[in-house]
Amino acid sequence: MPSAIRLIPLDNTTKHHDHDFHQIVIGLNGHAEFEIEGLGGSIASLSGCIVPANHVHYYEGIGENRQLILDLPVDGPSLTGPHHELSRLFDAPRFFALDEPLRLYLNFLTQELCQPHHQAPSQRHGQGDLLAATFLGCLHARLHPDLPANNAKRLNLRALDRFIQCHLSDRLTVADLARQACLSEAHFSECFRTQTGISPYQYLLRQRLGAVRHLLTSTRLPLSEIAAHTGFANQSALSHAFRRAYGHPPSQLRRTDTQNTALLPATP
Repeated sequence: MPSAIRLIPLDNTTKHHDHDFHQIVIGLNGHAEFEIEGLGGSIASLSGCIVPANHVHYYEGIGENRQLILDLPVDGPSLTGPHHELSRLFDAPRFFALDEPLRLYLNFLTQELCQPHHQAPSQRHGQGDLLAATFLGCLHARLHPDLPANNAKRLNLRALDRFIQCHLSDRLTVADLARQACLSEAHFSECFRTQTGISPYQYLLRQRLGAVRHLLTSTRLPLSEIAAHTGFANQSALSHAFRRAYGHPPSQLRRTDTQNTALLPATP
């Protein structure tokens, strides 16, 4: 699947889905609301959001609106080979605003999409990858500036674990964890990946899903309440994340646990 760049309005009704490719949404006109696995925000003109692959996201256009959407396959040319570092943009969902140089490039990009040669099938795919890679490179330079190796900081993971467990129902973000470590979000993410081998968002999601498993097997709370206790936007978002991580819905774990309990011998 090559990179695809679209100019569309979003429906004025709330919808949700997930997909196996990364996505960037940038507002051109009007407004839209997004929630990406617990992280909510608004998109106005010349601001946007990053939606990592397989993240459930809710979205709604507000009145008349027009969005530029980049669909980016995880193994596509704009995120692999010489551009592989750009994949770090998708370590976690986030919202951003465009500075003046990026606004000028966005204006060029939207005009280029309307040119007749871009509409031809023979030109569309290759040019989409090139335009996307250029934009991603500029965005990466702003959101994830290179850090000198001697600036690496050893993080106190035990303290972070305690903070996560105490605030699990608050829909924590990577920015919240970075503040606890007294680092910028970009510096924190870099240090965290170097120390653990995974992104802080992946780590946070594992903690939340671990809490979900514990509540499923130790309580009879409904899924909606478990979602609220573990920082998921709702029961649907919890179920999607759980199924992706474990290959089955949370209800199956609860049924299995109930069946195993029923097979235990009665206490004399």
